[in-house]
This record gives sequence, structure tokens and C-alpha cells, in this order.
Amino acid sequence: MSELFDAVDALLASRAALPPPAERKRLRAAHGLTIDEVATALKVRRATVSGWESGKTEPRPPERDAYARLLDKLAELYPATPVETATPAPDAAVPTTFTAAPAPAEAQTLSTGEAPEAAVMTATENTQTPAPVAAAPAAAPRPARTTRTSSTSRRPGAKKAAPAGTPAGGADPRFENGPLAVVDVEDGKVLAYCTGGLVLDVPAKSIPALVDWTLREAKLGAPKLSGPGKDADPLLVLTEAALERYGLPVTLTEEEKHAGRIPEGHKVIKQLTRAEWKLTKRGFGPWARIYRPATGSERACVQLCIPSWNALDTRHWGTAGQLPPAELARVLGVYASRVMTPRGSTAVTGLELMTALHPPTRASEPDENGKRHSEHNPGSLGKDAIDPMNWPPCEVPEGHPVLKDLPRFHVRGPAEKVFEEAYDWARPMTDAECTLRHLVGIDVNMAFAAGANGLPVGLGEATHVKAPVFDPKLPGSWLVDLSHVDLSRVKVGKEWVELDGSLLPSPFTPKGERPEGPAWYATPTVAYAAELGYEVRPIEAWVRYDNGRYLDGWYNRLRDAYLATMADLGVDADLSPEDFLAAMDGYKARDRELAIVTTAIKATVKGGLGKLRERPRGEGWRPGEPWRALSRPTWRPDIRAAVISRTRINLHRKIVKHASFTGQYPIAILSDCVVYAAGGPSPLDFLPYREGKPLPGGFKLGVNPGLVKHEGTQDVLWGEEVREKFNAPELNLARYIKDGTVTDADNGE
Repeated sequence: MSELFDAVDALLASRAALPPPAERKRLRAAHGLTIDEVATALKVRRATVSGWESGKTEPRPPERDAYARLLDKLAELYPATPVETATPAPDAAVPTTFTAAPAPAEAQTLSTGEAPEAAVMTATENTQTPAPVAAAPAAAPRPARTTRTSSTSRRPGAKKAAPAGTPAGGADPRFENGPLAVVDVEDGKVLAYCTGGLVLDVPAKSIPALVDWTLREAKLGAPKLSGPGKDADPLLVLTEAALERYGLPVTLTEEEKHAGRIPEGHKVIKQLTRAEWKLTKRGFGPWARIYRPATGSERACVQLCIPSWNALDTRHWGTAGQLPPAELARVLGVYASRVMTPRGSTAVTGLELMTALHPPTRASEPDENGKRHSEHNPGSLGKDAIDPMNWPPCEVPEGHPVLKDLPRFHVRGPAEKVFEEAYDWARPMTDAECTLRHLVGIDVNMAFAAGANGLPVGLGEATHVKAPVFDPKLPGSWLVDLSHVDLSRVKVGKEWVELDGSLLPSPFTPKGERPEGPAWYATPTVAYAAELGYEVRPIEAWVRYDNGRYLDGWYNRLRDAYLATMADLGVDADLSPEDFLAAMDGYKARDRELAIVTTAIKATVKGGLGKLRERPRGEGWRPGEPWRALSRPTWRPDIRAAVISRTRINLHRKIVKHASFTGQYPIAILSDCVVYAAGGPSPLDFLPYREGKPLPGGFKLGVNPGLVKHEGTQDVLWGEEVREKFNAPELNLARYIKDGTVTDADNGE
């Protein structure tokens, strides 16, 4: 009988009643739960819970019953409040005018090329949003306004509903109008274009008044991403018309561009000073922050973004800066809801996202007097930067204070510094490869994000160890001789295989050259030498016993943002290889605004990692002196080196697996792009798929980070002609495989 009862219970659970998706999201947010916390409790992926809340998918047993139970309990704690009608009482006060945009229309066609991402090795720059990954609405044209007003006692939902799936705050009444607004002037009226098609009338006559209005009435911003974190400050994007209205220059002079700000004596800055508002040290520039010192837990800060001052770098944001206000609000709103509210360039935002997910401090347990205090948040990098003089000399770039005693023109070699960088390698084609017709490039999706996933990194200072025993689980830098590793005979899995080592790059150097003696490497590189079957005996090391998977949450958020946006563009994660290649063909033209978001997400990955080793940016700096970035806890060149090391090793592992199974070797590699000679123009002409299944441990077509897509195809004859023209047998064809145009620019991802 008990089995029958169990069967009945299971049947009931399979149809457990659930509230609508929007209510599921409201209940979770009302209790202060993140999607990650719910996913962990139910033992499902974060994207699964996000799908339940967006209505894309429905839970199935056994998770459905547990999810229903959670929502029932939350509904008891936070009953839904009846929504007021949108028509105000006749005597209602009218502080703000809400204008609802018409239904989304077909997106305008925009000319946007594939902008190169921020290089991981060259990023040089010095909040938070709702956790759910929302579906992106269709592009909305500039609305023909129909003005409606609402009462001061209006509850969330009283305004006209935004289009389905808009990336607005929604769940938190403090931020019901979304994370940001684009401020424009039309027919003499100042308007704030919010996410979801909402438009607000702005009464402010000056920048100080605009800041006041934003904080008091606009209901802009976003909830914190982590329990101990801080809510995201509202973001205002000022169009050229808004700049003119508020007395700011439409463009910066050459001197102002070089300084990165307008002069301190500008009249707008004087207005802010009189109103007791402050600016951060970077002044009033493309990404100005206007604030008053926090009082208790209350923050008063507004972020400005000024596209005509080059706030939205075209390399990472394409044509976003030229979009009409409603479309720009959509682009930035989708990015804000899926990544975080921009805090500066994509590089700055990538770094800020790390801190938002791992705040440096948290509130302690109550002491004997019932008071809580600020304490270190475990798993974070803490609130204090590492003392510049405590850095291992091998991990820092040239000019660092710890190297100040080196001779002025001394050039450090491999035995003096860690040199973990992405691949830039090529070789001449063999006679057999020249008989094939095509050169096919494949590119690893979000390769550096995949390299960060699950990677243990140091959280604190390093400890110096002489003659250490290598530990592949211990983050650090190791001085070790790997010149004995012979790629002609390596272990693949548990078996030794014979390869043509002359056709493979060394996994230990960016140029693919075999090391000649002891050199400094990050842990993943040394671990791979051992994986290939060779003994490693470090001479010395700088290791970090305090470590953790600091970048996991960062990876998960950026992965989910990328996959959700690609799905909106028609590229899903569960497509067959053939369908994936077809879906990727021209995907950016389906919605050019969302295509901008995908480029920005990828630039956030590379730029954020690049800023972990930010170099001096002028400011009168001289070699041997500290520079501003060194004062950040997030100045961590060791973490950057570990991610690049693991990314390069992940790629080499796939190349070796592919070579051992097919006998095919790469002709060129640039970062995460690999070129092979093939008999046909498609990746399927050389990737070994059997019944739709890829080679285990090899390359796999797909949209997920770490999988590959088609980068481009050219004729073998093209490759030979290019190399002959430039008299360069080892010209890196991966740099030009995308469109065949040979320039000095790197158009790889």
C-alpha cells in the first residue's frame, strides 16, 4: 500500500501548482534570495532556475515539488499586494510623469562590424544588477508619447506594464524603473528613457537637480549581487542634446581627452560643489561618479555615462553610442540585467563584477552588546591591497617598485619572470597540407572565461619555498626546467602516443618555442607537463596557501549572460553541429542591438582579466614608483597569469587529442583561434564527429564557453600567396582567417 501512496504523491508532485513566472521571481527577491542560492538548494543549475522565473521552462519532478513548497512558504511570508489602477484620484499629486512606449517594433538595421575584444594582456583602465537573466525585448522605436500620471502613493505595477521579458528591476520596488536611463531632450522637454520602453519626464534644470531627482524620484538602480554587497547605483546616460541642456560640452577638446575630464573650474563642477556633491578622483569625465559621503547604510551616488565623450568604446560597444535613446536604453539595460550596471569601460565593469560577487567585507555576528562589525569576507580578496614590496619579483611587470634596484636597462629573461601569455604561433605548411583546398579557422567561445571556471587562485600573499614538491592543486609561480618534455611522445589520458612534435607548438611558451632551461610558470602549465607524462622538479616557488575558486561566480554570471543573449539571437546550447553552424551564420544581423551586447560581454571577460595587471597610465609615473592600480586589492597579476596559463593549456590539450586521433596538426594559432588545412570549407570537414558525437576531449562545436565555432575559411592558395607576398613563411594566418584581409590589426577574438 505504501508504494501506491508513494506513486500517488509522485503524481501530485508532477502537477504541483506554481504561481506565474513573475510571481516566482518576486517571492524569491522579497526574501532576499539569489538565483544561485535557490539553485544550490534544489541541486539544479543557475540557468535552470532563471528559466523557471522567465517562463522559458517549467520544473519537473522531483524538483517541481520542492520548488512549489519553497514558493508556498514564501507566499505565506510575502503575500501579493493588489495592484492599484493606473488612473489617479482627481486630487492626486503629480511629481513625475510616466510615458509608456508603444509595443516593440522591428529592430532598425544598424551597421556594426565585429569589433575586436579588449586584449587580456593590454587592458589598462581603473552596481550590481538583479540576478535573473531576463529575456531581451524586441527593439523599440522612439515612442510617440501618451502622457499618463500616477499618484505619489502608487505601488509597484501601477504604471503601464513594460513589454514581456524586459530587463527592468521589477522585483524590488526601490528600483522598479530599472537600473538606468538615457536622458535626452525632445521638443524642449527632458526625457529619461528607461529599460522596457518606459519614458519619464525629467523636471531637473541642472546637473545637481538631475542627481537629486534620480535619487529621490526616479526609482533607478539595482539590487546587490551578493549578500554582503551593495546595491548598484543608478546610471544616467546623457545624449548630446542633454549635454547642451545642462551646460556641458558635446565633445571634449584634445586637452580634455588627454586628461580624461573637463577642467575643475567648469561651471557645472562649481554647481555640484555649491550643492555639496563630490566627484571621484577621476573627475568629471566620460564615466563620472557624483556622490555624497555615505551616512550609515544609506548611499547617495549616481553614475554618468557620456557616449559623445567616448564612454562607449566602439571596439567593445560597436555603434551603441550612435543609437537613439530607446534603443541605447535597451542595449545597456540587457547588459545591466545580465552582467551588471556598467561602472566604466567593459574592462572596469569586468573587474567590478568580481568585487560585486565577492565583497571584501561582511557584517560579523553580534558581539556581547548586540552590535555587528565589519569583518573579512571569506573567499574574497579583502579590502587591503598587497604591499607592493611584498610581491614576488617574478610576478610583477617591468617598472614595479619591487624591481627598483635592478639596473635601468636590464631585460629579465624566463628565469626571472612569469611570462604566461596567449598563443601567437604559426608554422609553414607541409607538402601534404598544400594539396588540400581549404584553410579552416575555429575559435573557442569565451576561452578565457572557460579558463577561469573552477580554477583555484590565490586569495592572499605568496610564500617563498625552496626546492618544493610540486602540487598541482596549489596556486603559485614555479621555477622549473621543462625543456625535457618531448612532444613526439606524450601521454594522452593513460596511454603513451607517438606524434610529430615538429608540427606542434610547445605548450610552455606563447610563441610555441621549446624552453631552453629553467623558467617561471603558473601552476596549470607545470601541471600539464606532469599530465603529459614527464617529471617536474621545481627549483623554487612562490605559493599561496590561502586560495579558492574566486572566479567561479564571475564565470557563471558571464556565461549565463552570453548564453541567454545568444539564445535570443537564435543560437541555442542544445543544437546539433550542423544546426549550430547554420544558426551562427549571420546571427548578428537578426538583432544588431543584441549583437552589440554579445560583443560587450566578451570584452568584459578579457578586459576584466587584463585589469588584474593594470600598468601605469601616465600621471607623471617613473619606473620604480608605485602607480595607482597597485592600491587595489584586485591588482593581481598572479590571477591573470593563472587564467591565461590554463586557457592556453586547455587549447593545447585539445590539439594533442585531435592530432593523436586524426593525424592532423594546426598550421596557426592566435590566442583562441586555431587554423587547420582541410579538404572542405566547413569545420565538419576535419572535426571527427561520429553519429553527431565529437571526439571526447577534443574540439566540439557549440555556443557554450570552451566549445568552438567557425571563425572563417580561406583557400590554401590564399595562404601561400599571402606568405609569399610578405616573404614570411610563418606569417600567422589565424590573424586574417576571418575575412582574408591582411592588415597590421589583430581581428581575432
